[in-house]
Amino acid sequence: MSTANDTVHGRIEQARVELTPTQLIAGLGLAVALGFALLFVQEPTMHDAMHNFRHAAGITCH
Repeated sequence: MSTANDTVHGRIEQARVELTPTQLIAGLGLAVALGFALLFVQEPTMHDAMHNFRHAAGITCH
C-alpha cells in the first residue's frame, strides 16, 4: 500500500520484511548489472536505452 507519506527508510523496512533473501539478491544483482552497463557501455544509443529503462523502472538518476 502506498501513501503520500512514504519515505525511503519506510520502503527499505517494508522490503526487508516482505522480500526473501533470494529476491533481495536478484534485485541487487539486477541493479549492479544495469549500473555496470550504464557505466561501461559508451555507445550513445545503448546508454540512452538503458537510461530510459531505469526511468521506466522507477529509478531516479538525476
